[in-house]
Amino acid sequence: MTPGDLVLTPLGVRFRGRLFPCSVGRGGITARKREGDGATPAGAHRIVGLLYRPDRVAAGALPGWAVPIHPADGWSDDPADPDYNLMVRRPHPFGHERLCRADPLYDIVLTTDFNWPYAERGLGSAIFLHCWRAPRYPTAGCVAFDRRDLVWIVNRLDYGARLIVPQP
Repeated sequence: MTPGDLVLTPLGVRFRGRLFPCSVGRGGITARKREGDGATPAGAHRIVGLLYRPDRVAAGALPGWAVPIHPADGWSDDPADPDYNLMVRRPHPFGHERLCRADPLYDIVLTTDFNWPYAERGLGSAIFLHCWRAPRYPTAGCVAFDRRDLVWIVNRLDYGARLIVPQP
């Protein structure tokens, strides 16, 4: 581990000397992630991207490597899709998540290298760090934070840092 890594603990995520409350997947933490299981995968996952909603978050509030989400952006979660676990443009003929959501969950999104960029079909997709629905409300497998905490984190995070999720 390095000082710039985010480390999941039973009390939250430890980063840069602080502890941030967070939510994990409704299926808990697993060493055998599968698409749709609702679990957060154990392991060391590199941060490989930062996306944001430019209509809801000012670009100046984020580091320079942040990329805006557009209304037609999606993320494939369909194992039959040749673009499985990749960003796609909508309309898209396979199953996918909308990145430009009505709720604030994806206003700020850190993407990880879990099963990316060369995805193994059915292993799981879209393991993000994003804003939570409510304190400690479970996710579909991502790690979620209070928006203010997520802004603090992204502004001190280096591209390529890791999210460390210990084995259950």
